Formats: sequence, structure tokens, C-alpha cells
Amino acid sequence: MTRTYAVRLAAVALAFGVVLSSAACSGGDEAPARTEPVAGGAAALPGPVPAGLALRPVPSGVPGAPAVTGRLTDGSQLAFADLWADRPVVLVFFSSWCSLCAQRQDALSELARTHRDKVVFVGVATEDKPEDLQRYLREHRVQYPVVVDDDGAIWRSYAVREPPTVVMVAKGGALLRGWPGGVDGPALDGKLRELVLAP
Repeated sequence: MTRTYAVRLAAVALAFGVVLSSAACSGGDEAPARTEPVAGGAAALPGPVPAGLALRPVPSGVPGAPAVTGRLTDGSQLAFADLWADRPVVLVFFSSWCSLCAQRQDALSELARTHRDKVVFVGVATEDKPEDLQRYLREHRVQYPVVVDDDGAIWRSYAVREPPTVVMVAKGGALLRGWPGGVDGPALDGKLRELVLAP
């Protein structure tokens, strides 16, 4: 064996050892990286209607809400009419970059938890990047489903021009009330008790 050949062989062996060593360090027995579930997806849909849920009668002559279908953050389809078939719905039109939305969101998130399964809250977001939307939902502990309205069609169907806007829909689909510019948590809670939730 010549000296040159021996040197080359040693270099190859060393390189091969480094490759094996790196593979062992990053090897397959490591636990896969955990990914967080998508906030605002189908997992956030409400459970069964609580037994004995008492609702106020809908006033006569109230127009119907647009029965649109949208795509949730995880790609699932959501028909609004399926939600209000058996309970009231609150639609929250927002965008992650909207400062007033952010100011009011924590109170809305808490109100949604308070009335969970009795009243369905649904967010409708537009003009958002997926990563910005997910960050917003997690920061503000939004635990209700969120529709991604990329082209603004749902916003237009509800005549929403800018965020935030909140809309209250009775069981059955009657359009009870809207708040362009949004509404704070206590005021919305009062209207829910006045217009839809019987004592």
C-alpha cells in the first residue's frame, strides 16, 4: 500500500465516521416535533345543545341572516345555517392587524367561554396571513371556530365594511342586531340576555 493511498483511505474513513456520527445525533429515535393544533378549526365547534336551554321568542318581521358557507382555519367547511338551526349565533368580523379588534377580543373570548354551547361564537377573518391569524387567536385565547374569508364575500354579504363588526343571529336565522365598530363584552352580554337567552 502506497503512502498516498493510505492517506486517502484514512480520509475517507474519517469522513464516513463523521457522517455516521451526525446521523446518530440527529437520528430516527428522536420524538417528532410536536405541532400545535390549528386554532379556529373544526375542533372548536360547539358540543351538544344543553338540555333545557330556554330562548326568548324572535320578534316578528325580523329579516333573515345570509346563510353562507365558509372555510375554517383548518380547511373544514362550515354552513352558518347549521349552527343557528338549534341555537343563537354571534358573528365576530375581525382582522389580526386591527387594533380595536385586539382591544376587545379578550372580553369576547371570555364571553364565548361563558355561554359555550348555549350561544355559538364564530369569527370571520379577512385580509390576514395564516401565521398572523394563528398568532392572534392564540394570544387572545380564541376558542371558537374562525372562518377565513379571503375574498371578503362573507363580509360583503353582511354589509361589513371594516373591522370590528359584531352580528347577533337568533336560533332559526333571524338577524337580530349588528354593531359596526364592534361592541364590548359587558354590553354584548346584556344584549344576549335581553334578546335571546331566557332567564
